[in-house]
Amino acid sequence: MPKTESNGIEIEYDCFGKDDAEAILLISGLGTQMIRWSETFCQMLAEQGYRVIRFDNRDTGLSTHFYTTPMPDFTAIARAVSRGEMPNVPYTLFDMANNAVGLLDKLKINRAHVVGRSMGGMIAQLLASEHSERVLSLVSIMSSTGNPNLPQASPEVMAAMTSPAPHPLQDEQGYLAHCVALSQAISGRGYPFDESAQRDQALVEVKRAYNPTGFLRQIAAIAVTGDLRAHLANITVPTLVLHGADDPLVPPEAGKDTAANIQGAELLIVDGMGHDLPPAMFGNVVRAITDNARRTFNSA
Repeated sequence: MPKTESNGIEIEYDCFGKDDAEAILLISGLGTQMIRWSETFCQMLAEQGYRVIRFDNRDTGLSTHFYTTPMPDFTAIARAVSRGEMPNVPYTLFDMANNAVGLLDKLKINRAHVVGRSMGGMIAQLLASEHSERVLSLVSIMSSTGNPNLPQASPEVMAAMTSPAPHPLQDEQGYLAHCVALSQAISGRGYPFDESAQRDQALVEVKRAYNPTGFLRQIAAIAVTGDLRAHLANITVPTLVLHGADDPLVPPEAGKDTAANIQGAELLIVDGMGHDLPPAMFGNVVRAITDNARRTFNSA
């Protein structure tokens, strides 16, 4: 897979489809690598006539890791935010959005349809609000506005997310079991949970790159970026907000809040969907993304 420089760091990326086709940029979630957007899903989008780009966010996968920066002090971050001060953190979601713009620059793509999941949805929202000239349409999947008054994740999910995972080099089976348990905790009830597939995914990801502290730095980036609602008022492109009715990590109220703060946004709440995109959903999600992209064309 190719790598390019973007705003001073290296970004690993991959492309599907024809280079001269209209582009769809896929942005990954918290601590997840670009391969979470599976090749099957990317090929399905490309077959609809698009150039599909997926990439590793900074501090994940094969993009630049920030090992040498101090670990986030979340108590100090919370105190600074409460005082209206900017905490000292390695980066924010604005920096991550700028990396996405830098990637588009390197690929000589003037405008793209932007699709983000979870934290990637927040990055996509910032792309559409702060770099509107680069965005054709926006799809925000299982994401949030950062509104502090929204419901939080269930206690069971928070326990699964915050419990320490065994080191994969010391206890590979324990590490994989931890990953599978977390995936199951955030999955929806409407689709079968494939434990074997989740285990295989976790194994492929950890062999590709292992960066557990990047997860914490990205949480800090979300925390200091804060409430996005004022920025969402700037979004004018066709927008779809897609959210699972069963999402225990980012409750559906977050999706509703996102749609309510973007003028003209369409909201699609999917029964049985959790904080995941199982293969059985790929066809419907691809259709939703491309229908929203065609809204751009029809409104031109």
